[in-house]
Amino acid sequence: MVNVCQAKTEADLQGILDLQEENLIQNISESEKNEQGFVRVQHNLELLGLLNSIEPHIIAKDGDHVAAYFLAMTKISRNDVPMLVPMFEQFDELYYLGKKVSEYNYMAVGQVCVGKKYRGQGLFFNGYEAYRKAFEKEYDFAITEISISNARSLKAHQKVGFEVIHTFKDEYETWAIVVWDWSKN
Repeated sequence: MVNVCQAKTEADLQGILDLQEENLIQNISESEKNEQGFVRVQHNLELLGLLNSIEPHIIAKDGDHVAAYFLAMTKISRNDVPMLVPMFEQFDELYYLGKKVSEYNYMAVGQVCVGKKYRGQGLFFNGYEAYRKAFEKEYDFAITEISISNARSLKAHQKVGFEVIHTFKDEYETWAIVVWDWSKN
C-alpha cells in the first residue's frame, strides 16, 4: 500500500533523487517526454536536505520505495537552486488578484514526479492534497511554473485546481506560471 507522508530521512531524500534521475528530460526518450512528462532540474542530497529542513517535501512511499514526490520551496530558498532563480524572479514581477505575488506568503512547488509504475493511480491528487493540508494554514497558495511542452503535467495541475496566471518564453521553451489558491477550495 502506498502511503503519502512528509520526507523525514536521508533514505527518503535519496528516494526522491533516484526517482528524479529516472525522469530527467535528458534520460528519457522523446516519445516518453511527450506522452508521460519529464522533470528538468536535478538536485543533490545536500540541497534536498536543506530545502526539507525549511519545509518538508511530500512523498508517496510504497514500503521503503519513493513512488512520488512534491518538492517544497519557500522564498527563503529562492537562491538555493540556480536553475530556479529565474522562476522566482518571474514571480516577483507578477500580480495575482491585484497584488504582487511577492507580497503573498506562498509555497513554490519545486518539482513533482510520479514514478512510472504508479501513474494513473491517484498519487498525483493524493500527494497534492497532502501538500495543501501541510501548508495551507501558513501559506496563501502554491505556485510553480510548468513547461507548456509538458502537457500531461499542465493538464494534471489544472485538474487539481491550479490556474494559469502568466506565460513566458525563456531560452529553453514556453512556460506557464500556475497558482493553486487554497482559499478557493
